[in-house]
Amino acid sequence: MTKMLLLPLLLMSSLAAAETREVSIINMKFEPETLVIKPGDTVRWVNKEKRTYHTVLFKGEAVAESQPLFPGDSHERRFELPGTYPYICGPHPHMTAEIRVQP
Repeated sequence: MTKMLLLPLLLMSSLAAAETREVSIINMKFEPETLVIKPGDTVRWVNKEKRTYHTVLFKGEAVAESQPLFPGDSHERRFELPGTYPYICGPHPHMTAEIRVQP
């Protein structure tokens, strides 16, 4: 096969291997506090509280804070590059956690 035909196949195989992983927001914390994923994976934060809203905020990054997540709401972000991505809850900055993207 030519390189032009191989590239789409490689891209499709890497997309097929990507996963969506979940972080629960419950009892005023992110669970798990540290989530290790692979490049290309997506993280979904789900607010499992009964009354409180939260956000997902990556301080120091050019990524907008999530919309308020009321009970039952979710927010997703795909991570492409290896690294450690610390984040907080905007309204509750004592709630901290991180995503670690490892090849």
